[in-house]
Amino acid sequence: MTKFLLAVHVLAAIVAIGPVTVAASMFPPAARKALSEPRDGQARSTVQLLHRICRVYATVGVVVPVFGFATASAMGVLGDTWLIVSIALTAVAAAVLAALVLPRQTAIVEGIWHDTGTAGPRATVRLAMFTGVFNLLWATVTILMIIRPGSTTGA
Repeated sequence: MTKFLLAVHVLAAIVAIGPVTVAASMFPPAARKALSEPRDGQARSTVQLLHRICRVYATVGVVVPVFGFATASAMGVLGDTWLIVSIALTAVAAAVLAALVLPRQTAIVEGIWHDTGTAGPRATVRLAMFTGVFNLLWATVTILMIIRPGSTTGA
């Protein structure tokens, strides 16, 4: 059962978190292009699509920690330091995504489509910074999951 849980956890991370990190990273440059070329419908549609990918896969990404906890419980490692740090970093990454990345993407998309003035180059720069923080947190969690400091598996 542990192998099944671990496989689902890893696949969920790849399928759910991977698209969010890629789409979120692509969003700021796409938004800058859409802002610089307001009549380019393709650029505006691209920004909207990237935002939709981020929202949908962020929601699907909830299964990653669910299967992660199940896997850790089956492996008997819930109290290990590397896992506790990974859980904390995952929570911070989720908070960054939910509180800083997605709302800013929404404001930019609305600003581009409705010309509300809420979108601008400065907004895309801040968004890129928060996206970078989100991606760095996930990269750190991934490394901790692979290396598992203190693990007796020899990894």
